[in-house]
Amino acid sequence: MENRIDFIGIPLDNLYMSETLKKIEDAIINNNQIHHCVINAGKVVKMQNDEKLRESVINSDIISADGMSIVWAAKFLGTKIKERVAGIDLMENLVSLAYNKNYSCFFLGARQEVVEKLVNDYSVKYSKEIISGFENGYFDENYEQELVKKIKDSNANILFVAITSPKKEIFLNKHKSELKNINLIMGVGGSFDVISGAIKRAPLFIQKIGLEWLYRFIQEPKRMWRRYLIGNFKFMIMIFKAKFF
Repeated sequence: MENRIDFIGIPLDNLYMSETLKKIEDAIINNNQIHHCVINAGKVVKMQNDEKLRESVINSDIISADGMSIVWAAKFLGTKIKERVAGIDLMENLVSLAYNKNYSCFFLGARQEVVEKLVNDYSVKYSKEIISGFENGYFDENYEQELVKKIKDSNANILFVAITSPKKEIFLNKHKSELKNINLIMGVGGSFDVISGAIKRAPLFIQKIGLEWLYRFIQEPKRMWRRYLIGNFKFMIMIFKAKFF
């Protein structure tokens, strides 16, 4: 595939944000489906021991570099990444696109009060017309098939899934054939919490120097210490092995 590179055994699409948006809009216009996924240091580490997660990621149509860790690691290994395409930034661009082009979005994930606030904020900022449906991310297997039907029947152009890894990746890979009428399906992690204001996002200068993870860690140390401290260390070991061994 054009612009696709190999990142330590993981396919990665080396695209600008604008190129990613164009591919997605082309899929909407032509009524095709794109499964978008991002990788960051933590997910790359998890993929080494979780075959279902690995399968879900590599089966995606577009795989973007979500974290600066991926951009820097790729450069260290000899490949320049055009641009970091963070899931949260792509989501914000797509919601704006939905408003400008009369597309609709389904929002799945986060706590009920968070997703409700997100939908309300977007309705005020843009229009209620871009909202085709929403559901919180706390569902069990007994409700899963009913939820998939609800998303399918919404006829949304775009599905955003804000659930933790690997649940969101596995959910999308498992059900994407049933959701063929949805033009874009993508996981957006904790984006609903950030956009709704439940969690603060790092200032732009912190994002640019690659310390967004530290800013998040400071806000939720008990929840994030294993993911960021242990996960980041394991990631660095993997990159050094790929470079020198």
